[in-house]
Amino acid sequence: MRRQELLRVRGRSVAWVPPLLLLVAIAVADYHTIGEFRMISWIVLVPGIAAAICGVWGTALFAVLSLVTYVVADSAWPHEYRAGRADFVLVALGGILATLACVIRVRDERRALHMGDVTDTIRRTVLRPLPPGWGGLDHAGVYLTADAHARVGGDFYDIQPGPHGTRVLVGDVQGKGLGAVEAAAALLGTFREAAYHEADLATVAERLETRMIRHRGHTSALGRSDGDRFATAVLLAFPDDDQEAVDVVLFGHEPPLAVGPGGVRTLSAGAGLPLGCRDLAPGPPHARRCRVAGDETLLLVTDGVTEARDADGAFYPLADEVARVVAEDPGTAEPARLAAFVRDGTLRHGSGHLADDTTVFAVRRRPGGEAPEGGRLRS
Repeated sequence: MRRQELLRVRGRSVAWVPPLLLLVAIAVADYHTIGEFRMISWIVLVPGIAAAICGVWGTALFAVLSLVTYVVADSAWPHEYRAGRADFVLVALGGILATLACVIRVRDERRALHMGDVTDTIRRTVLRPLPPGWGGLDHAGVYLTADAHARVGGDFYDIQPGPHGTRVLVGDVQGKGLGAVEAAAALLGTFREAAYHEADLATVAERLETRMIRHRGHTSALGRSDGDRFATAVLLAFPDDDQEAVDVVLFGHEPPLAVGPGGVRTLSAGAGLPLGCRDLAPGPPHARRCRVAGDETLLLVTDGVTEARDADGAFYPLADEVARVVAEDPGTAEPARLAAFVRDGTLRHGSGHLADDTTVFAVRRRPGGEAPEGGRLRS
């Protein structure tokens, strides 16, 4: 797709220009050569160039045009040396092979575009686009996969407004591959329903735990090897009745950082066990209410950030780096700028290499605590 965009001028394709210029250049060069050295045989390169950048019919046209040009140029000067039948066969065979190669290239490109569309659909299903100000929250999310060719993995996040306030979920499914994507989709589906209907955040947390257990049972019944999968997560609730409070439930995840002009602090909410590990410590999960100022942004990240290492093996000092930049410029605490800073810092610290899927999610209440139209759903 990038190649086709580069070969367009004002919306029109100019992919035919390079092979045409090469054909003309070879014909002109052949006119100025004498003796047994003939440039015309090089015209076999023209359909090869066309196969790389043109369509199938364009490549076939250049193959025929090259063959015709060869015959004309080779017989135009009867008193000079002729390349002859051997090179004629070479040009003809080269054109046929170039056309076949173009057919394969175009087929593979179409297949790659189709797979890209499928992957984008999966990503929009798992990580649905969030409207600005959704649920009365300013938010910014960055999602990077460890696999440069993949577009979705086991990290997930979402915002769900509802009649009991706005809830936020950020998490990381253990492992990689389609199994991790399936588990993330299952948890997000449960979160979107439970966060809307359930008044108690602990009940939402319990529904997530139950869904993870059910998903593991299903994969085990299928005989798959990922039946012991778990997920770490942070569940937040922004209650309508208290504009400076947030309820936090941790499932074995890094606690949120409250980032504001006054500095950086950790919202301590207890450790908690990952989703899917209820049998290790039976009992309902507990939510803890924390105070958050109106100018503070909650920063949530997955272990792709916290476990990023530099060349010496040192972890990325997230809290220290965020505190430093906020002290220099308090405006960095805004969600969009904060998420971009952590993303850039993580990539810079790891020299562009990501050992794991990486998610950065920054969120805070909108000034005035009001959501745009459609951003708050009421039953």
